[in-house]
Amino acid sequence: MTRPIAPGSDASAPEPGGRAFPARFVAPLVWGAALNPINSSILATSLVAIATAFDVPPGRTATLVAAVYVTSAVAQPAAGKLAVAFGPRRVFLAGLGVVTVAGVIGALAPAFGWLIVSRVLIGLGTAVGNPTAMMLIRRRADRLGTGVPGPVLGAMSIAAQVTAALGLPLGGVLVGLWGWRAVFAVNLPLGVIGILLALAWVPRDEPIPAGLREPGALARALDPAGIALFAGTIVALIVFLQDVRNPTWWLLGLSIVCAAALVVWERRSPDPFLDVRMLARNGPLVRTYTRQFLTQTAMYLVLYGYVQWLEQGRGLAASAAGLVLLPMTAVGAIGSALVSRKALVRGPLVASALVVLAGGLVLLAVDGTTPLWALVALSLLFGLVTGLTGVANQAAMYAQTDAAGIGVAAGLLRTSTNLGAIASSAALGFVFTSAASDAGLHTVALLIAGLGALVLALVLADRRIPRRASV
Repeated sequence: MTRPIAPGSDASAPEPGGRAFPARFVAPLVWGAALNPINSSILATSLVAIATAFDVPPGRTATLVAAVYVTSAVAQPAAGKLAVAFGPRRVFLAGLGVVTVAGVIGALAPAFGWLIVSRVLIGLGTAVGNPTAMMLIRRRADRLGTGVPGPVLGAMSIAAQVTAALGLPLGGVLVGLWGWRAVFAVNLPLGVIGILLALAWVPRDEPIPAGLREPGALARALDPAGIALFAGTIVALIVFLQDVRNPTWWLLGLSIVCAAALVVWERRSPDPFLDVRMLARNGPLVRTYTRQFLTQTAMYLVLYGYVQWLEQGRGLAASAAGLVLLPMTAVGAIGSALVSRKALVRGPLVASALVVLAGGLVLLAVDGTTPLWALVALSLLFGLVTGLTGVANQAAMYAQTDAAGIGVAAGLLRTSTNLGAIASSAALGFVFTSAASDAGLHTVALLIAGLGALVLALVLADRRIPRRASV
């Protein structure tokens, strides 16, 4: 049996056998980081049942999906800031505790409003997983002098891909066996198991500095004004993008005002939540966020738009449409494992952009008569993108950030992904006005190809993207 690390012990020493990152250290981190993607997709199959149970229109249940995206987009970088102040293990455990409570609230919800509360809490709790895990990994790597731990970063990326894909079938099984409340209740065992793993195998944090216990010290360390302005910027932008066919322009104006105020405030803050001066100096990191946003926008156009067309344009059942895309996950996992082994960056980014461009062009030839094997082959092609770009951008971000800022930086990378999902939804709202037709799919294909060409140009023009990530 593995002995938990004692208080004050040196957790940086390699485990017996010489492994710097043993499975018992990685497993809790992968578990916690996977809870956000699985909760982003697991709810989809229960929305109809929830609408019937609470007699609400189907459109209103969409707020349950958006709640996790919106909350996570704000909370992920904020979790990195909290981890710097209180320690990543403490924040990691707190997040898992919130997930557990949220599961109970959702499972016992007497009214629809309680489900929204549960989903917001799930967004908050699951948002801490990736930033705190990246901080714990970086601290251990720096202590041991291992450089970029490519296989560990690959494991994080693979877990996110696989759990996001498994969320749909898992949700369907849970709803079929125990009803819609099960998709909320499942967070109770997921949270408890994560807490037990973290208590047993994640090294304890250093004591909280005495200075943080002084009046006003906590507020100065966390920069609540910066967090609030960042939240205002992101939330207003997301809500505006959710209905761009009928734009609420004051929301866009509010987002711009909050963004401007955020820059002004953070430039003057002695301990900023979002170090805008660092971002201004760190062009490679900003370009990594840009690549992630553009590529994820293209991939969510595939996930949302292609699947919708498979059902409405091609006439497949929802279960069959899901099976068409299922092989994409396997290809993505294999690609992530191969790329992460040597912490490759430039080659995978070039290949990923070429695949997005090629996939968009191939999609132009797809219509209602395209054979099923060709549709599956196309999903395999796009699976290469998920396997190449996510782990490459994650490795680039890891190398472009110092240990102190890795938590916030990792949170911002995930926020870029969330914004890509929202941007794709806004684009599809324009393209698919009434149904997902062949013509609409071809418009989506042009958007995907255009995004691939843009990312390819950005990668080829950026001479500071390394062949392999190194600290």
